[in-house]
Amino acid sequence: MILSIVGLDIGYGRKIVQRSLNLQAGSGRLICLVGRNGYGKSTLLRTIAGLQPPLAGEILIDGQDVTKMSDGKRSLLMSLVLTDRIDVDNMTVSDLVALGRYPYTSWNGSLSPEDKDMVADAMRRVNIFHQKDKPLNCISDGEKQRAVIAKALAQDTPLVLLDEPTSHLDLSSRIDIMFLLRDLSHTTKKTFVLSTHELDLAIGMADYIWLMQQNGVTTGIPEDLLLDGTFRQSLANDNFDFDTDDGHYRIIRPQGILNAAIVGDIDSDRARWLRCAFRRCGVAENNDSANSVEIDGSRFVFGGRTSERIEDVIDWVCQANSNFIR
Repeated sequence: MILSIVGLDIGYGRKIVQRSLNLQAGSGRLICLVGRNGYGKSTLLRTIAGLQPPLAGEILIDGQDVTKMSDGKRSLLMSLVLTDRIDVDNMTVSDLVALGRYPYTSWNGSLSPEDKDMVADAMRRVNIFHQKDKPLNCISDGEKQRAVIAKALAQDTPLVLLDEPTSHLDLSSRIDIMFLLRDLSHTTKKTFVLSTHELDLAIGMADYIWLMQQNGVTTGIPEDLLLDGTFRQSLANDNFDFDTDDGHYRIIRPQGILNAAIVGDIDSDRARWLRCAFRRCGVAENNDSANSVEIDGSRFVFGGRTSERIEDVIDWVCQANSNFIR
């Protein structure tokens, strides 16, 4: 195992956040650390990284206890990508990535030809080489994140830790970064452990999930945690539920006194999205309801009126009962 955590207590001072954690991570795995705020996701990563001391237990990387190592020795075994934004105006992409080689350089910090080759290779792996001479303030947030990941690759450690690497990014960039991390873990055989609030992306991309709960960590592949109800039990509340059919959260709005039936093409995309709108607006789907919405091809039919827009259907259904508040 690349990473072994044995009997680990984490926290701050005398406050213990998690006790007696026992976790393992093999090579070539993308592991996503998920869970509610306050359960210790970032604390665990920071403890593994040596940014704060463990309160008890061992952290082994390649069989070596990193809790007793100097920062220099630890930097040869793990690299860290934090959530902090990069605001170094004059540094270029290649300057940043080259910082990953400094644990290996001589006292004057100069890069050898081998170091420069590894920097170039890291930039190519994350598809940022064409931006190598650009200042960091001239590239997008997604490209900056790729550059930071390239820096971690250039450091050439068996373990890479990432604290919410998609937190500052738009949806497209978040998906791109998760695809990139999955590909890198498999092609480089390095172990990537990242914390994230993007549960849907974690379920779709991770080889393994570490789910932080109030008292411990549940581990497994995403599909097993879906099937055994772990996600629903741990993460749902009165305002949302976890849909085990598609691995997404579903907002629960208290349903009003109004209900409606859906008839016609009930298995179509239009029916699926109409049901989503019903749930969002608090309308109960009831096959025995006198309020019936028929789906006929591309049209919705309600009370003799037709439209292709779900918005119109919701208005009609709401108007059917003056006590219903949309």
